[in-house]
Amino acid sequence: MIEAVIFDCDGVLVDSEVLALEVELGSLAEIGLDYSRADFVAQFTGRSNEAFFALLEEDSLARRGRGLPDGFREACHAKYRTAYQRLVEVPGARAAVAGVVLPKAVASSSTRAALGEKLRLTQLWELFAPHVYSADHVVHAKPAPDLFLHAADALRVAPAACLVLEDSTNGVAAGRAAGMRVWGFTGGGHMDDASGARLLSAGAERLIANWPEAAKALASL
Repeated sequence: MIEAVIFDCDGVLVDSEVLALEVELGSLAEIGLDYSRADFVAQFTGRSNEAFFALLEEDSLARRGRGLPDGFREACHAKYRTAYQRLVEVPGARAAVAGVVLPKAVASSSTRAALGEKLRLTQLWELFAPHVYSADHVVHAKPAPDLFLHAADALRVAPAACLVLEDSTNGVAAGRAAGMRVWGFTGGGHMDDASGARLLSAGAERLIANWPEAAKALASL
């Protein structure tokens, strides 16, 4: 029996990943680090802010022989803020979440401040508060299980009775490591034709193509 639902935020509730990719791939190309969109999504999405930039630093050292330029991280954050003026919910998210009668939470790799801003901008905050949890709440972010376990503990629901909705392989791995059921969500604007196969390979038990499909599936729990 499923007793609670835990949602990732970026790329599931809000269509922020497509904006982040716009900023990140463009900024990296400017310093000579080119990635295919599919490879970048597979390697980097679903990680905490700290882990993301640490991996970029490693990749820059390996591929260019030097780290990221001074101020690169800060420049990206400034561009994020500008891009997020265009932020919207993933189509249908608000209505579908509002229809979920089970206890629910958000568990996101974003920072606490960024997560709150994105949920408020898209009018989703009140559907989850106070159960909004970010990478700042735990020592080890996704793909470690800690954040999902933290959310389950706050909801007072056993991990095995929780369902996770995730769009990244790191998030799927975290949910599975927490002992939870995981559905892979492919409705975000950043997803490509290979995304579903990656989520299934990471351990998602099924794929959800969009929020209307998610609403029907969640209502059947």
